[in-house]
Amino acid sequence: MSDLLYSEEEEALRAAVRDLLTDHCDAAGVIARTESDTPHDLSLWKALADGMGLAGLLVPEDRGGQGATHREAAVVLEELGRAVAPVPYLTSAVVATEALLACGDAGDLLAELASGRRIGALAVGLHTAPGAAFTTVRLESGALHGELTGIADAAVADVLLVPADDGGLYAVEAGTATVTPQVSLDLTRPVARVTLDGAPGRRLGDAETAVPRALRAGAGLLASEQLGSAEWSLTETVGYLKDRKQFNRPVGGFQALKHRLAQLWLEIVSLRAAARGAADALATGEDTGVAVTVAQAYAAPVAVRAAEEALQLHGGIGMTWEHPVHLHLKRAKADSIAYGTAGAHREALAELVDLRAP
Repeated sequence: MSDLLYSEEEEALRAAVRDLLTDHCDAAGVIARTESDTPHDLSLWKALADGMGLAGLLVPEDRGGQGATHREAAVVLEELGRAVAPVPYLTSAVVATEALLACGDAGDLLAELASGRRIGALAVGLHTAPGAAFTTVRLESGALHGELTGIADAAVADVLLVPADDGGLYAVEAGTATVTPQVSLDLTRPVARVTLDGAPGRRLGDAETAVPRALRAGAGLLASEQLGSAEWSLTETVGYLKDRKQFNRPVGGFQALKHRLAQLWLEIVSLRAAARGAADALATGEDTGVAVTVAQAYAAPVAVRAAEEALQLHGGIGMTWEHPVHLHLKRAKADSIAYGTAGAHREALAELVDLRAP
């Protein structure tokens, strides 16, 4: 069993990412972006991907990456979750990258994603769980035809990884597809409809292998993003309740609120254990299916509850558009159906451990 505690290197990575986000990803800026036509912060993405080399963490050094593991990527995602950073890290540096790692003929593209020069998006709906059926497009005379919906970060992708009905995964230049924004609760990770009308594609490998691997990594590391957001909600709420006074005493001194915060703290500690377990299992390849499904079965309800508690316990201030708690609540709600719902993961877990319902 691996040590799930954070190593010195992981803590140093966390500090560096947090410093960058503190300087370049303030909540007011994120909120302003969600109201514009360009919700993604591409200058922040460039600083993370190019400046710090974080887009290539999962890619071996001999293929143009940093040669790190899912544990380091998880630490990055904790900090991105804490800031609700509008960057395509999970979609490009984790999901699309994992899909390419499963393909034999993707070396050049993998290096481009690892360097941050290009952004990739797997053209599978964000709601799709690992192992679930996914929509394919039609391959006809070497060109791709069809429509795919709910594709996260497609609006900012340079290349789309598209599964076709011949079983292949194809690289499609985003400029040859029609990408139409769809309404999403979480404006910091927008989804889109991708329409292909005779788009050329380059076959990279086998979709039946690449897509489940990519979605499993996405689901497992999503738990770390949910952890970061939940920790932010708890920390901000505790700080606020220490300062806010009612009946001439800090609100945080009231027993009922102490109990609510203590319960939330316990749930978040458990979420950290589950998220770290998933990241470590993805890194080592041991019991990956079980660790990922456990993490996702547990993460969504905790992240949503943390954001809801933050909203309630901030009182009137939490209800304002200017306060960032709504960013966390929307991200938590959207994440709760991303890469499979908690219920879907519980069902999958029952199969994995042979404890099916009667």
